[in-house]
Amino acid sequence: MKQQFFALSALLLCIFCSMETKAQQTPAFHIGVKGGANFTKTSTESSLEGKYGFGYQAGVMTRVDIGKLYVQGEALFNKRKTSYQSQDGSSSKLSWNAIDIPVVVGYKLIKADDFNVRVFAGGVYSYAFNNKVSASQALHEGFKKFDKSNIGITGGVGLDYKNFTVDLRYETGLTSISKEFKSKPHSFSLGIGYFLF
Repeated sequence: MKQQFFALSALLLCIFCSMETKAQQTPAFHIGVKGGANFTKTSTESSLEGKYGFGYQAGVMTRVDIGKLYVQGEALFNKRKTSYQSQDGSSSKLSWNAIDIPVVVGYKLIKADDFNVRVFAGGVYSYAFNNKVSASQALHEGFKKFDKSNIGITGGVGLDYKNFTVDLRYETGLTSISKEFKSKPHSFSLGIGYFLF
């Protein structure tokens, strides 16, 4: 047991030292601002068919570079909109606000001084609030118990040029925002950011 403990300690010490060495060569920690657009729809297990709606996002981001690897965390305000088409041809709209906190791990496929091409994946926690439905009474009732806390996964590709960064990502919910309709959100987003340092 002691040997395993010492081996693990030595491994962690080596990783820490290599990170410290890399951090001394180039700034490893970055903070920036970010904004963009999202396209969201929600799947249901009812006769309603979800349609993509246009929304927007804005917030802050941090990134820690470890060679070609990096870890990025964000805190984003998202305005999400979607619509539903029922079998009788009528449509309904749903909109809500959310604070999203995605944390992703990425890899720089191309790494240069002023230019990077990246891929990334991770998880996202979302706290939803202020939901509004313009729909039938049944839909109102179904979304009355709007599940405010949601967990999802996300992934995508990105480009960096100097301090500017662009991300194209896909996100899908693992939990439902409405248990009545078993409604899980799916979204594409295009974000543009700027690292202050």
